[in-house]
Amino acid sequence: MGLIGRILGSPAAVSTLGTAVSSVAEVFTPNATKKMEVDAQTYQAALDEHGAEFQYARPGFFDRFVNGLNRLPRPMLALGTLGLFVYAMVDPVHFAQRMVGLNYVPEPLWWLLGAIVGFYFGAREAYYARHRTAVPANAAAVVAGAAPESEDNAALSELMAKGAASAAPAG
Repeated sequence: MGLIGRILGSPAAVSTLGTAVSSVAEVFTPNATKKMEVDAQTYQAALDEHGAEFQYARPGFFDRFVNGLNRLPRPMLALGTLGLFVYAMVDPVHFAQRMVGLNYVPEPLWWLLGAIVGFYFGAREAYYARHRTAVPANAAAVVAGAAPESEDNAALSELMAKGAASAAPAG
């Protein structure tokens, strides 16, 4: 350490040289910490901008209409399927003709329909999987302890007694 001090002079000169070297090095290799800070600030700014868009509810006609349209696909698929069963029972001849007509739909179109329906329900499932609340490990014990003893329901009392007897250590 004494050699570097003699070559460069004072400790302040060594500190200045170190700062200059790190500044030059950042030209070729970016500072990872500063990059992470900038990325975090950019991400937070994007979240703030997105949140500001939904800060105030807009209960206009168009918004209510679009919300209603967004809720239609699942009930329409379910009711449409039930409608097909009713149609098959009411008019089997015409139903059979319609089903023969479906044979003429090209296979890539069926794949496209499957992809659209799959992505719709898959995205919905992924949303609920990401926003699912965690169940505590002792949830069963909490529920069992919180359940009131019911003397009106003999079967439930018997089941609870068997559960408590099987949980007791054999002695």
